Amino acid sequence: MNVGMLWFDNDTKSEIKTKIKRAAVYYQKKYGQFPNLCYVHPSMVNGDSVKAEGIEIRTTRSVLPHHFWIGVYSEPPLAEKSEVSLSKSNH
Repeated sequence: MNVGMLWFDNDTKSEIKTKIKRAAVYYQKKYGQFPNLCYVHPSMVNGDSVKAEGIEIRTTRSVLPHHFWIGVYSEPPLAEKSEVSLSKSNH
């Protein structure tokens, strides 16, 4: 995900999936596309990767607790993948 939206939700009565759904609805209204990836702080989930409403949830310490980095993940084109792997092998 190269571009995303940072969402804050410290509602202690809601589950993480509910919070992500709220963020996703707002994201879709604002950007016209439904997100498929959300990064959260590891303390917010009981595992490395789960799904909520079709959105993959990944953990990273780069995102603070109660914050959600949400957006659309898309695979780079094959040409870009080849260039990246070639450049790595040259070093």
